[in-house]
Amino acid sequence: MYQTLLKPLLFQLSPEKAHYLAMDALQNPLIAPFFKKTVPASLAKEVFGLRFASPLGLAAGFDKNAQWIDALADLGFGFVEIGTVTPLPQEGNPKPRLFRLPADRALINRMGFNNAGVEAVVQNLKRRKRDIIVGGNIGKNKITPNEAAFKDYLICFEKLFDYVDYFVVNVSSPNTPNLRALQEKEPLLHLLATLQNENLKKHKPKPILLKIAPDLNQNQLDDILDIQNQTQIAGLIATNTTIERSHLQTTEKELEKVGAGGLSGAPLKQKAQDIVQYLHQKSKGAFPIIGVGGIHSAEDAAARLQAGAALVQVYTGFVYEGVGLIDKIYQKLK
Repeated sequence: MYQTLLKPLLFQLSPEKAHYLAMDALQNPLIAPFFKKTVPASLAKEVFGLRFASPLGLAAGFDKNAQWIDALADLGFGFVEIGTVTPLPQEGNPKPRLFRLPADRALINRMGFNNAGVEAVVQNLKRRKRDIIVGGNIGKNKITPNEAAFKDYLICFEKLFDYVDYFVVNVSSPNTPNLRALQEKEPLLHLLATLQNENLKKHKPKPILLKIAPDLNQNQLDDILDIQNQTQIAGLIATNTTIERSHLQTTEKELEKVGAGGLSGAPLKQKAQDIVQYLHQKSKGAFPIIGVGGIHSAEDAAARLQAGAALVQVYTGFVYEGVGLIDKIYQKLK
């Protein structure tokens, strides 16, 4: 039904408008029961000391403000990552800022960490009813200079601590000016060590993960492994969106019209998979990795797990393939 009826209708709308319309519909008590699914108990998995209902989660960026956790749990996801959350509310970049590339089964976004701010997100988290693992993806406000970025991450960490199960440090989005400079070894080591020090003061510390860009070279990936070893953060998420535009079916003219932003979806699949495999093999499986990027089928999900991911996340694949993708992945994994 999604491919033949719902998707053609939604794709007539702007991507952002379609996103909110679809999620509002899934919270409608007359519509929601038709999409409700039970996660097979056999797929439960313990990672980072947490029990995930399944290894399939929804990536950050979809539910930025923790508005739809219950509805997403009802769809059958094993976990949901909210955010990216910043201390202060921010509008993000001017619209339009989300674009479809149907020929490539891809999206380009330059959202710019649009969110309601950490205080509003906490209130939404307090209202959720479903017992599902929730990750908190945290970032800095656009107006915060990089040298003070650690303060923004600390604010989000402290305010979200009692309401999420794990944290993700996002320094890899291409849509906040100079954010990716925080991926350089020294500033990243300082940021993660600062967060981990605060974490270890807690009665029960929570897993902290780092989300990395797919555009890092091998030396940079080796630096990431060294930083993980030094800080002993719980794991990595590979990968965020890419700024690369090679080997696309979409024409150069169309790409120029869209402009800057991070590319997600099918073109990212091989690059994201290769990075997961490299990190897993080079570290000898020393820590768990969440694999994300270009997962559009059950086979893609299984391949990412085979490459060394402990868990996988979808976003763009979910937009293009619909809720049926969840069932297909679970059938394959069973």
